[in-house]
Amino acid sequence: MFSLLYGLWKYLFSKAEFHVLILGIDKAGKTTLLEKLKTLYSEIEGLPPDRIVPTVGLNIGRAEAYKAKLIFWDLGGQLGLRTIWEKYFEEAHAVIYVVDAACQSRFEDTKSALEKVLRHEDLHDAPFLIFANKQDLQEAFSADELANYLDLKELNDRPNLFQSISAFDGSGIRDGISWLVEAMRKSKRTEMLRHRADAVVVA
Repeated sequence: MFSLLYGLWKYLFSKAEFHVLILGIDKAGKTTLLEKLKTLYSEIEGLPPDRIVPTVGLNIGRAEAYKAKLIFWDLGGQLGLRTIWEKYFEEAHAVIYVVDAACQSRFEDTKSALEKVLRHEDLHDAPFLIFANKQDLQEAFSADELANYLDLKELNDRPNLFQSISAFDGSGIRDGISWLVEAMRKSKRTEMLRHRADAVVVA
């Protein structure tokens, strides 16, 4: 009886926990985004943009948003570091992919990197939120323009959203995170990861 009541209490009152990868090639604004997420969704003030250095390895941030606990893994995007991305795929509920929308000369590089991520079997059914970052710059492509330019057929079979944002001033981020939390709640991948975790506990 106790276990039944505890299970009901846990279902009603505990917050879902999701692990979200923040990926993208170098200088896209991933760490600036992570620090802004801390400012928007936690009691910890994130670092200002002028104090952020390129990520070598991994940055972790925690936040609570829309009745969910979010753990963000920000991975370095330099060419030599992208090989470590896949080590984190298996445990991720979703991916935020950050694009410097103001740097058209690097769109082909970011498309190539994103296509490799989308094709990886360890991210099957994971929702993808693509942030067209740096909208505070006049030359930035909008989310719709970026989506048309990248033309990613691999996105067609999974939940996805292109969202215009500025990690510098925070505009557009809340809309994207709201969509992402709802997408993760409905995702087949979340159900799969939950069943796998339950099986480990039982064992």
